[in-house]
Amino acid sequence: MTSTDQTPTRRRRSDSTKAAILDAARERFIAEGYEGATIRAIAADAHIDPAMVMRYFGSKEKLFALAASYDLRLPDFTAIPRDELGESIVRHLLGLWESDRTLVALLRTAVSSEEAAAARMREIWAEQVLAGLGRLFGEDTARAEKRAGLVVTQLLGIVLCRYVLRLPPVAALEPEEFVAWMGPTVQRYLTAEEP
Repeated sequence: MTSTDQTPTRRRRSDSTKAAILDAARERFIAEGYEGATIRAIAADAHIDPAMVMRYFGSKEKLFALAASYDLRLPDFTAIPRDELGESIVRHLLGLWESDRTLVALLRTAVSSEEAAAARMREIWAEQVLAGLGRLFGEDTARAEKRAGLVVTQLLGIVLCRYVLRLPPVAALEPEEFVAWMGPTVQRYLTAEEP
């Protein structure tokens, strides 16, 4: 076998090892938070030596940043009719949260005073939600940031109350009922006159 034959095999093995580490890290961070998850435990879950984790990712913080990456898969807000924005946003994100526990676990970790998790949560919301909603307001950056920030407070409050604290009346609502209640509130943050 020539060295050129081995290169793709090695690359596939390397990619496979990285993926196994990220999967193990994601599960550990979800279960134990940033502080509780150790490189040694992540390596054991991935069936590799702890030195390999450091070789591929450099530090626990860098590993967390990649493991905690989360694509909200937001729609183009400018393509949604203006009077349907609130309900569309709540419906979209509720669908994600109902089917994927990663963001919920990240929020749980972030509110437990773990700075790396809190920083990652801020990045996700700034890079995706604030930026996406900002396009609705064009050049008026201050107005866009204020309104988008208020939307984010509502969305994170939904996650906290429905999925982390599991407040019985809130957790018991059917998804469409929840959208009907929360959509108008998010809509107001986006389109109501400034106080």
